[in-house]
Order: sequence, then structure tokens, then C-alpha cells
Amino acid sequence: MVRVPQAWEIGYHLSDGSRRARFLTASASSWVRPNVHALFAQYPADLIVATHPLATAPILRALNRHRPPFVTVVTDLVSTHALWYHPLSDLCLVATEMAFQRALACGLTPEKVHITGLPVAERFGQPSADRDTLRARFGWPQDRPVILLVGGGEGMGPLKETAMIIAEARLPAALAIVTGRNTALRAELQARQWPIPTFIYGFVREMPDLMHAADILVTKAGPSTISEAFIAGLPIVLYSCLPGQEDGNIVFVTSHGAGVWAPHPKQVVAALKNWVDHPEERLAAAAASRELARTGAARKIAHILAARLGVE
Repeated sequence: MVRVPQAWEIGYHLSDGSRRARFLTASASSWVRPNVHALFAQYPADLIVATHPLATAPILRALNRHRPPFVTVVTDLVSTHALWYHPLSDLCLVATEMAFQRALACGLTPEKVHITGLPVAERFGQPSADRDTLRARFGWPQDRPVILLVGGGEGMGPLKETAMIIAEARLPAALAIVTGRNTALRAELQARQWPIPTFIYGFVREMPDLMHAADILVTKAGPSTISEAFIAGLPIVLYSCLPGQEDGNIVFVTSHGAGVWAPHPKQVVAALKNWVDHPEERLAAAAASRELARTGAARKIAHILAARLGVE
């Protein structure tokens, strides 16, 4: 039995972690300061937007008070590192209530932190056609659920092992596998004979339509894919994660009933079999997933940034 971390554990040692993070960035600031000054001398800006935790403290320390407004857009869902939250940041935009509480524990004041959701492409909320039309376009069967298996843009995680054991279980379902930029894996999977209807894709730009055409998503616990799945209303089977950084995503999905944590291929099959055999449970998870969606996050963030610049 693999233990799922509890919600209260996700922000453990907040103050200690914050102090360690501040110490590390302070130690490195003298090394990066000249490069930061050179960068902004070459590219002067009216607003700075940081979307990576390692960019926040060096820029703020280097420019100090002589800078334009600085906004941090936190691109993790729950297990957010203390480096995201710097007291000199003018505004911090976070995806969830847990990230908001983490920001406060790291020393930011409530008026500096806004919950916006995680920004994803608006196409995830606006499919190009209805489900039946999308399935017909992809050549997917209409008479059985379709499992969408993804491993991020790079085809990460035990993607091959998971795909093989799903197929070998011979569930009354179809399988669509997205290998991303992992061309070797795509070629290997395409060369195999599959016992159930199986469709292999490489790096795709139509992920919104694939999600809206599918019935179940099997994925690693990355924040962007999870947020996209919420918008598409997909129940989620999480099969791997980055320890620490994505642990909170597992808690967030499972505690809201939007999915299950299945870190071993046999557990993935068990979860899928349950949802295939009990469609009412699958539909309940899909509804819970849809409830967590923040479809307008990217547009909301854009309006906030425009307001900072005084643009209507």
C-alpha cells in the first residue's frame, strides 16, 4: 500500500523552508546581480512577470526598489516552494486556496495574494466540436469508453509499462496514448500488436480535443495537465509524480473526488476496471473534476496584468 500524503502535511515546516530558501537566494545574489542589471538595461520593461520560483528573488534583490511593478504567477497547484513567495513582490497570483495559505505562511500579506486558478489555453474550455464528432475525426470507437494516457510533453514516467498492462487487461475500452516528444517510444508502441483498439500519438497540438473526446485521463500529477483535465471534465488516474513538488496535487485531486492515486500499473488497471464496470462512479468523478475547473484563469490573469499597466 502506497501512502498518500495528507493535506495538512503539504506545507510542513513552512517557516523553516522559507528561511532556508531566503538564505540560499541571498547567498547567490551577488553572482546574478550583474546579469540581471544587464538584462533589464537591454530590455527595459514597464511590468515584470515571474513564472518560475528561481527568477523571483534574484530579480527583486538585484533591482531593489528601482524597478517597475513585479508580479509573480505561481505555476504549481499546491506544493508550492517558498521561493515563489518574496515579500518585495507587488502581487502574487496563485492557483488554489492551499497555495494562498502557503503564501501567507511564507510571509506575504493577504492583499498581495489573489487566487486566479492556473493559466491554461482557453481551447480546453472550447472544444472544436461535440464528442461524437471528435471521436469520428480521430477514428475512435463510439461504443466503448476511451482511456487517454499521457506523460507530459516529454513522454515522462512509466508510460510504456502502464500502456502495456492496460492493454493486456483487455478491458472493454479503447486506449489513446500520447508519447509527446519521445519519438523512440512512439515508434516502439506503433510497432506492437494491441489486443484492444489503441491509437498512438506523438507531440500533439490538439490536446483539448483529445481530452474532450476521451472518458478517462491517466497521467502524471503535473499541474497543467490536471488543470486542463478539470476544464474538460475528465476523471483522472494519477500514476506518477515528482516527489515533493507534485505531492500536493495528488491530495488535491483525490480529496475532491476527481480522481485516484495509482502509482503502480496494476493499481491503474484496477482503477480503470472499476470506472469501466461502474460508469456512475466515473461520471461522479467527472462531475467533481469539472467543479474544480477555473476556465477563465488565463484571461483573468491577463486583465490583472493589464490593470497594473493602466490598460483597459
